[in-house]
Amino acid sequence: MNRYFMIICLTAIVLVQACKPRPVAVAEQHFALTDTMLAHTDFAKAGLQQVTGSLKLYGKITADNSRQAQVFPVVGGSITSVTAELGDYVKQGQILAVIRSGEIAEYERQRQDAVNDVAIAEKNLQVAEDMYKGKLTSEKDLLTAQKELEKAKASLQRINEVYSIYSIGKGATYNVVAPISGFIIDRNITQNMQLRSDKGESMFSIAQIDEVWVVANVNESDISRISQGMEAEVRTISYPGKVFRGKVDRIFNVLDDNTRTMKIRISIPNADLLLKPEMSAVVSLKIREQKELVAIPSSAVIFDKSRNWVMVYQDREHIETRAVEVYSQNGDTAYIETGLQPGETVISENQMLIYDALND
Repeated sequence: MNRYFMIICLTAIVLVQACKPRPVAVAEQHFALTDTMLAHTDFAKAGLQQVTGSLKLYGKITADNSRQAQVFPVVGGSITSVTAELGDYVKQGQILAVIRSGEIAEYERQRQDAVNDVAIAEKNLQVAEDMYKGKLTSEKDLLTAQKELEKAKASLQRINEVYSIYSIGKGATYNVVAPISGFIIDRNITQNMQLRSDKGESMFSIAQIDEVWVVANVNESDISRISQGMEAEVRTISYPGKVFRGKVDRIFNVLDDNTRTMKIRISIPNADLLLKPEMSAVVSLKIREQKELVAIPSSAVIFDKSRNWVMVYQDREHIETRAVEVYSQNGDTAYIETGLQPGETVISENQMLIYDALND
């Protein structure tokens, strides 16, 4: 009985096992770039480059001192009109203001007296010459008359030179004119204002700004990194998307006692006149280190799990996720210290999609 029972149990177990579904073999998944993904993916080849860093400084736009002029009052008096406003473009010789002056009236009197003295001296010389020919006067009297004429002409020439230097016209008015062409960057006079000729403050400042300076402050700790001729990129609040480029052409080797900073000067071409004096500026200096490292686009670097990664591309079916050590980044360039060799190709656009597909 027991024998038959055991046979029945064994038969049932075999039947149950036979009825169970057999496991289906699953094919191993393998990632490959499709034609569509490949068309939207960019690549970059790693190469050795000299490491370039950057130093950010703050400063302002100023006019070139050698391309500007200040206009001071030559004579005192009352300003009857002002024809130039702050920011105006003026041409050389253009009238900026008119001054009614007693000093000009005095100059005019002196000039007229000098003209009269020359006329009298010429007549006296003519009389002396006629009398000398008629044996009615001595040679000494003739020489005296000649010297008096020379003296009168010298006085007239001197007053005429004053008129020429200061562009003095006739009458009691004086026209203040622009000595150079440029923009009015400072104005310190108003109509009906009383002026003194010994006033130390300028009436106008005129500057040519088709080339400007950027004067920036360098912290004491960064002075050793600065050298003449360094390339500079300048950005302003007014034009946030625009970069102005120039070079350091002057280092002022003196520290400011209050700020403990040293000033540097950068010349910037400004043909379109976008940069205005007194604008604030942010300066980025390119600093070249004595070191060469593998360089790739910054966009190729992926930061995940507290590490930096790049996607190394061999072909559409062989893409490697590789950890790298980033030495530094300067704008669009990343310098790799370890993990990548020159000549290897990395994915620089849409690499995040590929990273997620390979590492999920």
